[in-house]
Amino acid sequence: MKIYVSRDSAAKAVGADRVATAIEAEAIRRGEQIEMIRTGSRGMVWLEPLVEIDRGEGRMTFGPVAPGDAAALLDGTLEGHGPTEEIPFFARQTRLTFARCGVIDPLDLDAYAAHGGLAGLRRALEMTAEDIVEEVKTSGLRGRGGAGFPTGIKWDTVRKAEAEQKYIVCNADEGDSGTFADRMIMEGDPFTLIEGMAIAGLAVGATKGYVYLRSEYPDAIAVMRAAVELGRRKGVLGGDILGSGRAFDMEIRAGAGAYVCGEETSLLNSLEGKRGVVRAKPPLPALEGFLGKPTVVNNVISLATVPVIFEKGAQHYADFGLGRSRGTATLQIAGNVKYGGLFETAFGLPLGEIVEEIGGGTATGRPIKAVQIGGPLGAYFPPEKFDTLFGYEEFDANDGLIGHAGITVFDDSADMLSMARFAMEFCAVESCGKCTPCRIGAVRGVETLDRIAAGEADALPLLTELCDTMTDGSLCALGGLTPYPVMSAVRDFPDDFARHKEAAE
Repeated sequence: MKIYVSRDSAAKAVGADRVATAIEAEAIRRGEQIEMIRTGSRGMVWLEPLVEIDRGEGRMTFGPVAPGDAAALLDGTLEGHGPTEEIPFFARQTRLTFARCGVIDPLDLDAYAAHGGLAGLRRALEMTAEDIVEEVKTSGLRGRGGAGFPTGIKWDTVRKAEAEQKYIVCNADEGDSGTFADRMIMEGDPFTLIEGMAIAGLAVGATKGYVYLRSEYPDAIAVMRAAVELGRRKGVLGGDILGSGRAFDMEIRAGAGAYVCGEETSLLNSLEGKRGVVRAKPPLPALEGFLGKPTVVNNVISLATVPVIFEKGAQHYADFGLGRSRGTATLQIAGNVKYGGLFETAFGLPLGEIVEEIGGGTATGRPIKAVQIGGPLGAYFPPEKFDTLFGYEEFDANDGLIGHAGITVFDDSADMLSMARFAMEFCAVESCGKCTPCRIGAVRGVETLDRIAAGEADALPLLTELCDTMTDGSLCALGGLTPYPVMSAVRDFPDDFARHKEAAE
C-alpha cells in the first residue's frame, strides 16, 4: 500500500506532518507494511491535509484528513473523493508545468526522470544554441512573472551579447498577495526549475545560475538547496552535464524580505549585495545585468515550463492558448473563495468561469463583488467584466493585467474605497524610495483617499491626476501600476466612493 501525503507548506500549515506521523504509527501498531511518500501539493488547498492511497488500483483521495482519521483511513472506511484525477477541480486542468507536482517525491531524481524529467535537457544538449532559442520562440512562451515579455526574444538578446561570462537568474521573489505557484513548484518539483535553468544556460552560453528566493519561503529554500546538491551529485549540474562535457551550475540565494526586489533590477542589486533599489533602464539586464554581465532574468514558472516544451515539442505547447497568450496559465485562486488552489489551464477561459464555476464562488456564500487579478498592483474587476477572457491582450484591453496570475476574490461586504487606500498604502510601505512619483506619490495618495473617505468628493480629480503622474513617471511597476487597483475601484465601484460623501453630508 502506497500512501501519499503532501509536504507542501500549505499542507503542513494545516497539519499534514501530524497526519503522516499518525498514519505511520497506526500502521506500525497493526503490523501493516505501507510506503509513505511525501509529495508536493496537488493544488486543491481546501482539501489539505490531503491523503492519497494506492492499493494497486490507482490513487484515491481523502481530505481534509485529521490525525484521528488514521485508523479509518487504513480500514478503508473513511469517506473519500474517489480517484484523484477525476475530482472535477483537477479533471478540468491541463497540467504541463505542474504535471509532476503532487505526484512524486520532489527529491527523488529517479522518479522525476521516470515521469518525463530530463528528457528536455537531453534533447537540448543535442541542439545548437540558436535552435534552442528558436524552439522557445516557436512555443510562444512569455514571462509568467507579470510583464509577459516573449521569453525567446530575451534569450536571443543574451545569446547574441558578447561577454566572457553570462548568467541565468531566476526571480523567485514571489511577493504578490494571493500567489503561490512559484513556491508550490519549488517545493513540489524543484528539478523542473533546475532543468529549465540548465537549458537556458545552454541557449545563451551561460555557465552559472542563481535562484533569488524570498526569505519568507524557508521550505522552498531547503528543498531547492537539497535538489541542487543532489543534481550536482547525479551529474545534472556541474562541469559535465549528463556526460555531455557542457557546464552549468547554480546557487540558491535568499532575499531579505523586500517586495520591490521582485523587480528585476532591484533583485540584481540585492543579489550583488547592494541595497535593493531600482536601476534606471537602459542598459537592460540582458546586456548589463548581474555584475554588469549579460543576464537572463526569468520568473520561476517561465523557467520551470521550459523542460516540457523541449520534452513534448514547441508546437505541442503552442497549440494551447488564446491569441498571443500561448500555452497554459497557472491560476492561483485565493481570497474569499470556496475552492482555492492552483489550477493550470490553457489561456482563454472567461474570468467568470474561473471564479464562479472552478472556484465555486465565495466561501461566505455571498455574491462576488470584485476580483483582483495580478496581485496588489492588479485591477479590480466587477461582475460586469467577468466575460473577459484570460489572456494578456484581453486583460490589457479591459484596463487590467494578468501579472503572476493571482486571482483574489471579494464578496459584497468589501469596501472598494478602503481597498484603493490599501493599494496606495502598500506602495508607500514597499517603495524603495528611488523615484519621487512612487516615494511621495503613494503617501499623497493615501492622504487624498482619506480626504475622499471624509466626504471631500472634490479630491477625486486630484487622485486621478496623481495616478497619471505615478503611471508616467515611476521607474518601475510598483509605482507605475499602483494606479491600476486605485482607478479601477474609482471607475467600476463609484457607489463606494459616493457613499462616503453622502455620509459626510
